[in-house]
Amino acid sequence: MITIDLKGNSKQFEAGVSPAEVAKSIGMGLYKAACAARINGQVVDLRTPITEDCALEILTFDDPEGKKAYWHTTSHILAQAVQRLYPGAKFAIGPAIDNGFYYDFDLPAPLSSEDLPRIEEEMKKVVKENIELTRFELDSSQAMEKMAGQEYKQELIEEHSGNGEKISFYEQNDFCDLCAGPHLMSTGGVKAIKLTSVTGAYWRGDSSKKMLTRVYGISFPKASQLEDYLNMLEEAKKRDHRKLGKELGLFMLREEGPGFPFFLPKGMVLKNTLLDFWREVHKRYGYVEISTPIMLNRQLWERSGHWDHYKDNMYTTVIDDTDFAVKPMNCPGGMLVYASEPHSYKELPLRMGEIGLVHRHELSGTLHGLFRVRCFNQDDAHIFMTQEQMLDVIQETVRLFDEFYSIFSLSYTIELSTMPEDHIGTVEEWEKNQEILKQAITGMGKEFIINEGDGAFYGPKLDFHLADSLGRTWQCGTIQLDSQLPERFQLEYTGEDGQKHRPVMIHRVVLGSIERFIGVITEHLAGKFPLWLSPVQAVVLPISERHHAYANALTAKLEEAGLRVECDLRAEKIGYKIREAQVQQTPYMLVVGDKEIESAGISVRHRKEGDLGSMSAEEFIEKAKAEIQSRELK
Repeated sequence: MITIDLKGNSKQFEAGVSPAEVAKSIGMGLYKAACAARINGQVVDLRTPITEDCALEILTFDDPEGKKAYWHTTSHILAQAVQRLYPGAKFAIGPAIDNGFYYDFDLPAPLSSEDLPRIEEEMKKVVKENIELTRFELDSSQAMEKMAGQEYKQELIEEHSGNGEKISFYEQNDFCDLCAGPHLMSTGGVKAIKLTSVTGAYWRGDSSKKMLTRVYGISFPKASQLEDYLNMLEEAKKRDHRKLGKELGLFMLREEGPGFPFFLPKGMVLKNTLLDFWREVHKRYGYVEISTPIMLNRQLWERSGHWDHYKDNMYTTVIDDTDFAVKPMNCPGGMLVYASEPHSYKELPLRMGEIGLVHRHELSGTLHGLFRVRCFNQDDAHIFMTQEQMLDVIQETVRLFDEFYSIFSLSYTIELSTMPEDHIGTVEEWEKNQEILKQAITGMGKEFIINEGDGAFYGPKLDFHLADSLGRTWQCGTIQLDSQLPERFQLEYTGEDGQKHRPVMIHRVVLGSIERFIGVITEHLAGKFPLWLSPVQAVVLPISERHHAYANALTAKLEEAGLRVECDLRAEKIGYKIREAQVQQTPYMLVVGDKEIESAGISVRHRKEGDLGSMSAEEFIEKAKAEIQSRELK
């Protein structure tokens, strides 16, 4: 007999029992909802035999890993449907992703969106057949034979053939796929399916290789969940920052510079106002601001480790027979600033912030509006501190994050990313720093999830995933704890004992990419920026030409008070002007006509609250300034 701990409730079972059988022993509801399991922290298939005492957690669709198994199984159902409809299909990869799944196919002719309903119907047949998924393993030679005629699968097998490990497969009747799993017990576990799009994708993301057909989809245990998701997608289309960015005159993207956004005048007002707020908060938290060069020589990047670990994402050039790289991040320059003069323990923690322009070589197929670009401003900061200060500084940084995100009503979840295979430093150092990050978060009463092996090459990190008004998540803030680069750059401070010591360093961003954060809040707020952030805070709307002089005088008065104001003098009807201002998401519309001139007032409309009645210019200025000061979301 073995003892299984089920979240604090221990039960005994025969050795070899599977998580599926354990779930069934608890209740049929849990058994039917189960998607995968976690044994001693490791996510496994529901079929996995349990042979020794352990902690077991049954994962459902409500768990991230459960969703992943659910969507991964649906990708296999998609592949089986394609195999039935297109017998000559060659199969590449079909993973679960953040929102659903995709599968890449090599087909005699590309698919179009018109083909998706037919494939969906075939997928529903596969689901109805309730085919059991079975897992088995083969050695590499057997695996190559099993995947005869499937060159993409054989290429993957060849990559794993040198380690001597068996190759894992999942089979469902006439379809078999090279796969590590985990998966649902049968195809019947998938209920509501929708294929959302079809596009091209290069094999392995390499533009020199063949273009494949990629089909994206989503699935849910309930039809109502799918309906909610599709409604969210429709709303997301209306909020698409690329669409709103064009309509609101914020930024543009051009073929002459793919991945290099152009900010327009209104977009620059928005961007600079956001950065003014950044500077205001950071000054209050004791940061000093620096600026480091956009290009530095190869020797520096080799010293930092970026040349070995990040070179494929860097733009390089040669100057005076020396290799240089355009910076993909600001940290090496920040360390040169620290090292430029001696430091005492009395100065620490030393907080240095930089809004630095960085460039990263992203594949053309991954570029997406402001969300994925090749150059962006990163609101970086580097904090140098003693070992004893680590816990307090991390918690202080989280409080700063809270202040920023609450301004935009953005909630977040925290992910702790641990040591990757490609890392520098000892395992002991990594484990120590990971434990400090855990203590800091739990000490604040916050929770986190583990993202195994996804730390930066120099240290573990906390990633902050923001949830927007549609429930989508965006990774923006990060806190990276680093004992390695201070060592590489021989950074020092004089301690209280008069001896030289090595500081510990935090790399952190709040907004991440300024450009990406603007894209996030544009969609989160549907372009309805709060008054303090709006490029145009009010527009003056004269009813006819005879009201122009009063409108111009009012505009000048509001501008003198520090408000960002436009005056619409076009020969258009007032209803049209109001609708135009609404489309531009202008917070306040100030209508002036005979009545307003007579009373020396203005008629105020708000984009959300509608008609606010008449008031004097002084009353409106006072109201607007109070709203700006509070940074209220309206």
